[in-house]
Amino acid sequence: MTASVSSHRPSSEERLPLPTPELERVAQAVLRAARSGGATAAETDVSQAVGLSVTVRKDEVETIAYNRDKGISVTTYVGQRRGHASTADFSADAIQATVEKALTIARYTADDPASGLADPDRLARVIPDLDLYHPWDLSVDEAVALGREAEAAALSVDTRLTNTEGATVARSESEFVYANSNGFSGGYRNSRHHIDCSVIGDDDGGMQRDYWYTTGRAASDLLPAREVGRIAGARTARRLNARQLDTVECPVLFEAQEAADLIGFFVGAVSGGALYRKSSFLLDSLGCCVFSPNVSIREEPHLPRARGSTPFDNEGVATAPRDIVKAGVLQGYFLGSYSARKLGMTTTGNAGGNHNLVVSHGDDDLDAMMRRMGRGLLVTEQLGQGVNPVTGDFSRGVAGFWIEGGEIAYPVEEITIAGNLKDMFRDIVAIGRDVDRRGSRHVGSVLVGRMTVAGR
Repeated sequence: MTASVSSHRPSSEERLPLPTPELERVAQAVLRAARSGGATAAETDVSQAVGLSVTVRKDEVETIAYNRDKGISVTTYVGQRRGHASTADFSADAIQATVEKALTIARYTADDPASGLADPDRLARVIPDLDLYHPWDLSVDEAVALGREAEAAALSVDTRLTNTEGATVARSESEFVYANSNGFSGGYRNSRHHIDCSVIGDDDGGMQRDYWYTTGRAASDLLPAREVGRIAGARTARRLNARQLDTVECPVLFEAQEAADLIGFFVGAVSGGALYRKSSFLLDSLGCCVFSPNVSIREEPHLPRARGSTPFDNEGVATAPRDIVKAGVLQGYFLGSYSARKLGMTTTGNAGGNHNLVVSHGDDDLDAMMRRMGRGLLVTEQLGQGVNPVTGDFSRGVAGFWIEGGEIAYPVEEITIAGNLKDMFRDIVAIGRDVDRRGSRHVGSVLVGRMTVAGR
């Protein structure tokens, strides 16, 4: 669909419409309704968000989308029975009805000894400013121009780049207030903006696609649109004329953005839900060597402007820097209050997931990592699932490049890599300094000593 373009600039109504005190007022109204309805404890999250997203494809405006959302979620406890409900209506009648629904659910739910609010002594008392809110004064016209700039830069890289999946430019702002009946109330505004571009190349053997993106809390943190397009075009062009490989065992080097997936599998394996359900390949691993000794991982929740930064978790528990892995040895899990109680432990301030994970690295960039590997596979894209979280068995389709003599020899596709995550983690030879900080897992390229690569 082609949409008309206006010179519209964000108005005050399209920015966050409600003042912070209004969110706080609604949160306290929810807690009062819960108490008067018979809840022994309650918690609520009141939020609002606005945003704009523009997609350009083949130099035409394909979509223009605005969002303006708000919501209330409430959890009530009647003893050790829990009920939850939500609404997008901030009126007094809607708040009352939503609380009553949560209370009704709680009264028909079985007792759960692990349920309840976070321990009061773990709640955040000081909320630092982490510099997370930077609105972008971006009009539709400006977004369209940036999208066209990215797409044109991508297509100009190589004449074999003949099609595009488009370029998207987006800005978003949000705010929340979390409050509970133990006296905690806190929240903050945050922003997140991005530019992405994806193009398609055509060769004698078929078509290839690749992409690139930039994201940040502030527009000034983003790469220029033309640079995003140039990288997307170059990544696509270098994949043309890809081949298959014969089945072989060899070292595998994961590009930084793909290495973040490996850290994600680790996080899932040492998170509370998987541990108390006994569905993790890293059960009872606290204090054990789970990585190569050259790997350390530190959680840094207070990095300014970072994607995973927060002063407190989803239960109001204060976050703090800590070691997760030190010289390969697991130092801590990722627990919220519920999973901690199920395990007979204490919360680690990770209700809602991990915060910024900073993985140790050496001095080698990606080129030096390829030279270190010598001969093997560089993975630039992983496809499908293929990971068993209970056993750690790992098998995924991938695309990338065959490396000979420390340099790219040719692109490869339609191959599968296989191993076991426990073995892979302990077989990490080196981690590069080419750290990808766009997400909440900051890691460079990862070289695994040996895996099975299945091809023809």
